[in-house]
Amino acid sequence: MSLYDETVPHFSQMLSNIDGWLTAAASHAAEQGTDPALLLTLQLAPDQFNLTRQVQSACDAAKLACARLSGSQAPVHPDGPATFAELAQRIADVRAFLDSVDRAAFDGVDDRKMTPPFLHGMAVSYRNYARQFAVPNFYFHACMVYALLRQSGSPLGKRAYIGHMTLEKPTS
Repeated sequence: MSLYDETVPHFSQMLSNIDGWLTAAASHAAEQGTDPALLLTLQLAPDQFNLTRQVQSACDAAKLACARLSGSQAPVHPDGPATFAELAQRIADVRAFLDSVDRAAFDGVDDRKMTPPFLHGMAVSYRNYARQFAVPNFYFHACMVYALLRQSGSPLGKRAYIGHMTLEKPTS
């Protein structure tokens, strides 16, 4: 399986799910008479990012991984306080970037080495970077977003987390 297939479609799908979770959570908060903006400050522990930064980090994890794996330039987004509308726009921008990434750019990179800045001069194969860091890191932040929204009482279930699944008629 191509590293493209292991990353881009999954990141895009989950970012779409995150966008849906945020919309549902903001609506639920408003229906309950709570200011939805308060959700953006939620955090599970004092040393963890709040909801806003978790969304931003999920977006960054997806775009930076795909940029590194494809040799393309990731869009730049400033971090900091954001509104629901700004987070939705960031998700849309990252998904548009993922849609623009050339599948062919992933061909043949599996065993090549990269030296991302956070490895302080050490190298890792593209395959190991994708499988052992990029994908788990992305899902860590996505799970934190989901957990924070569930903790807040948002009516999200497992189906909302998993999102769309392509179904086919059985063949005989």
